[in-house]
Formats: sequence, structure tokens, C-alpha cells
Amino acid sequence: MKYAVIINTKDPETVWNAFRFGCAALSKGHKVSVFLLGPAVEIDTVDDPKFAVKKVESRFSELGGEALSCGTCLKIRRMNAAEYCPLSTMDNLVQLTEDADRVVSFG
Repeated sequence: MKYAVIINTKDPETVWNAFRFGCAALSKGHKVSVFLLGPAVEIDTVDDPKFAVKKVESRFSELGGEALSCGTCLKIRRMNAAEYCPLSTMDNLVQLTEDADRVVSFG
């Protein structure tokens, strides 16, 4: 099964749970693509002692998950895309959702 996961928040617990979901799906042999939208593109700034966001992001990547960042959202914030999460477009998000068997949204 193919999952498209849309994250639209930088709330540490929500981001952590979104990537945990992605890791669980990848571990079961599913394909998972994450699209960071709005405040979620600031994910590199998320740091919380209760929720190991960076650790679960790294695990997601190691398991073969794909992550993309909204280019317009990055531009508004004058940010660059993270290496593991390249700049993307709304057209890419449309394609992800068209190709997905299931779309899951966090935030």
C-alpha cells in the first residue's frame, strides 16, 4: 500500500507521531511519502526532550521513506530545504495524493 502523509504543523508531539506512523507503515512493507506543508517546513527547528523528532525522522529515512517540503512555504520563511527533505511543489503534492492508496494528514 502507498501512503501519502501530509504534515501541517511543527508541534513536536504531532510531528513525532506522524513520523512514527510512517516508520510503522514502512516496517510493514508499505511505501510512505511525507509532504511538509506550512509550519511543518520548519521541522529542523523542532526540539523537545519528550519527543525525539530528529531520531524518528532519521529512522524514517533509513527505512526508505520519502519526505518533501513545500517550496512556497520555505520561501515565505526564507528557508532552504533540508538535505533529506528536498524542495517540492503543489504539483508534487497532487501527484503524491493521486498515487497514494491512503492519504493521512497530521496537524
